Amino acid sequence: MSETALSTILFLLFVVGTLAITFWASRHTKTAADYYAGGRSFSGVQNGLAIGGDYMSAASFLGIAGIIALYGYDGFLYSIGFLVAWLVALLLVAELMRNSGKFTMADVLAFRMSPRPVRTAAGVSTITVSIFYLLAQMVGAGALVGLLLGVTSESGKALTIIGVGVLMIVYVVVGGMKGTTWVQIIKAILLMGGATLVTLLVLGHYGFNLSGLLGEAAAQSGKGAAFLEPGLRYGTEAQGLAGKIDLISLGLALVLGTAGLPHILIRFYTVPTAKDARKSVLWGIGIIGTFYLLTLVLGFGAAALVGTSAISEQNAAGNTAAPQLAKAVGALIFGDVGGTILLAVIAAVAFATILAVVAGLTLASSSSFAHDLYAHVFRRGNATEKEEIMVARIAAFAIGAVAIALGILAQKLNVAFLVALAFAVAASGNLPAILYSLFWKRFNTAGAVSAIYGGLVSAVVLVIFSPVVSGSATAMIPDADFAWFPLQNPGIVSIPLGFLAGWLGTILSKEHNEAKFAEIEVRSLTGVGAEKASEH
Repeated sequence: MSETALSTILFLLFVVGTLAITFWASRHTKTAADYYAGGRSFSGVQNGLAIGGDYMSAASFLGIAGIIALYGYDGFLYSIGFLVAWLVALLLVAELMRNSGKFTMADVLAFRMSPRPVRTAAGVSTITVSIFYLLAQMVGAGALVGLLLGVTSESGKALTIIGVGVLMIVYVVVGGMKGTTWVQIIKAILLMGGATLVTLLVLGHYGFNLSGLLGEAAAQSGKGAAFLEPGLRYGTEAQGLAGKIDLISLGLALVLGTAGLPHILIRFYTVPTAKDARKSVLWGIGIIGTFYLLTLVLGFGAAALVGTSAISEQNAAGNTAAPQLAKAVGALIFGDVGGTILLAVIAAVAFATILAVVAGLTLASSSSFAHDLYAHVFRRGNATEKEEIMVARIAAFAIGAVAIALGILAQKLNVAFLVALAFAVAASGNLPAILYSLFWKRFNTAGAVSAIYGGLVSAVVLVIFSPVVSGSATAMIPDADFAWFPLQNPGIVSIPLGFLAGWLGTILSKEHNEAKFAEIEVRSLTGVGAEKASEH
């Protein structure tokens, strides 16, 4: 059986299994709490697995392994950044968000402020971040199919993007949070299983001698000892000071962005107690931390056994390093048939990864539209639960359609900047508003709206006028040059601007409600009355 046929069969088995779970979940989705938060019925362990499934995207699995395979030490900085980000989420927002809100990020922000402008700003930010993230996953899906299933035509890749989009819409519309959570749990188990298997086979091939593996990787990379040292990709001598600042900017966006990502924040509402929220983040950190340690072996293993030149020939960005490694190590140990089977398994896991993440993103953005914009802004709190759920499902169709259309148009674009932009926007707009709301007594409506829009607009504008969009051979528009902002990632400028805008908006407005702050402080620390958080 060919690689294409085998990986297609495995992927279809995953799809059929998860669709069955989604339809089962739909029979248990009756209320808004069921649709948005899975009825708050998931345990800390289950939600921890789902957090891992939601967070470990195709960018993590394919992208980080690839960047380590091509750039060695510098690629591992992504793993560190993504992992450290969870400490911010755990220590600053997980438990407090679970206690203070009900279904969305805006529930926390609107509690002590004028709800309509705050919910509008939070809804716009949530949908913007989600669509950028969705676009990256959809383009990744098209590229993965092209590389692993032999689809080379633009129309074939477009059909793949449409297929992934339709499946994502079905998961969200039919299953809601319950269906999506179970898809993410299954995906997390498959991804950890697949990554662990390949890691053990690679280490076994080198007699579990990590030093031997790293030495071979350095030798095969063509860069020698420099492959194991910083400076191949970030902060190089050629880049000068701008390169060093860009590295700090990227690190800030990665570390601070997670605590403001809407599809991660809504996961905290699916557990029954604050203790379970803490437990789920600890389990999430354990799963995600283990996975990012595995990417170290996957990346250096690919450099050693496949070679950086063979990886970059297949895909200039290195996105096929993990599947290529699976084929190489499988063939070394089990022969050609073993290599074909292992490649098919890893390809199917990569598809499962994309599906689970896009489902979580679509749910976050459609929930925000229905709960924040429709129910509280357009209908001023007079919408019924049934209406909310219906609007959320319609919004999932609309957001899915936008993601499919943009994914098809953006097939040839470099998607790394989209993920970085999503993190930068989340860290620049959402995080200042959340932290100020939870910890600053004086914070008010003008401050919240200023923080969200200030961070959102500054991040997007700086990226538009950066080398990512124009002015370089690898830019989105290589033939144009309107770049005046020198950095690839806007975080080092836009994140402080978000905090500054929130502070400035607050002190220029006389409005503040100390009684409501005292109430949200008690609620966030104890969980008392959390179920009624969004009714005020």
